[in-house]
Amino acid sequence: MDIGVFIPIGNNGWLISTTSPQYAPSFELNRQVVQRAEHYGFDFALSMIKLRGFGGPSRHWDDNLESFTLMAALAAVTSRIELYATVATLAMPPAIAARMAMTIDNVSNGRFGLNLITGWQKAEYAQMGLWPGDAHYAQRYDMLAEYVTIMNDLWTTGRSDLKGRFFQMEDCRLGPLPSRRIPTIAAATSDPGMAFAAQHCKYNFCNGSGAINDPRAPVANVSRLRAATQAIGTATRALASTMVIADETDAAAMAKWEHYKAGTDLEAIAWRSEQASGDKTPTANSHSLQLRRSEPLPNNGAKLIGSYATVARLLDEMSEIEGLAGVMLTFDDFRIGIEQFGQRIQPLMQSRRHATALAAE
Repeated sequence: MDIGVFIPIGNNGWLISTTSPQYAPSFELNRQVVQRAEHYGFDFALSMIKLRGFGGPSRHWDDNLESFTLMAALAAVTSRIELYATVATLAMPPAIAARMAMTIDNVSNGRFGLNLITGWQKAEYAQMGLWPGDAHYAQRYDMLAEYVTIMNDLWTTGRSDLKGRFFQMEDCRLGPLPSRRIPTIAAATSDPGMAFAAQHCKYNFCNGSGAINDPRAPVANVSRLRAATQAIGTATRALASTMVIADETDAAAMAKWEHYKAGTDLEAIAWRSEQASGDKTPTANSHSLQLRRSEPLPNNGAKLIGSYATVARLLDEMSEIEGLAGVMLTFDDFRIGIEQFGQRIQPLMQSRRHATALAAE
């Protein structure tokens, strides 16, 4: 099973709490995290793009680095790990994104990929005058299909003449070509999004509920992606993501989670929910619908909380899910979490024996 890290490009990472570890994003922090991840044999690192945070007492994600420039810098100080940036497609023309991706492919010697998002948080783009109107919610995957088609044309042939509904290309050129057709990732949950990922992406994140210590949580969405790819004859692979909160004992790890819950930033969560309600006709399984229905917790995603042995066992159980290619990890404290994983968790995992041997070299 592949293991990746969702690096802390935004302040305080993935816990919306005033009692969780508080830290600002920086190149130095992310360099340390990614270099240590590479040392321990991680397969990939991915950075999000967030252009406006949720506020509240924790100032959740009010401070963020930019994804492409960060990954370009990390490409220059790593040698093996795959690196994925996220493109804010409403803010960046596809030809510019394609050229930036080609450049980082060159810097990284062919280790770069791109995570595609449609944009669900209106305030991120309205603040810059870039929100296309609320019709975007219903047509965003149609737009994204044109976007990725243009990029793939440029990466493979150096030209695009696409005349679409959203983009009009006029003999657009790109050179030099990247070393490979740059792999793309999505995190689609709705039926239209899943169909897009099956058609256009190498990977799609197929997360399940936010239940604690449920290694089978991704099964339903992994199965949905497999059905979508089988229907059209593609080979898009499923990834999942989970937060790891680990300690010497199950009780000690759970005490951390309870401490973070005590500081839950309800103001930031309320603002996020308000933004998610902008889509007035969400489709089943859509991200915005999930955010509206989620409990007010510091983290609503999947969580593995327990001793090093417990977390290792649960990750091994996840590796047995048919069709699941890998898992991307977040941590409550990234510097500590990477070391805990590399030194105490991964050596106990049957599904990561190859990486443990690599880290020992």
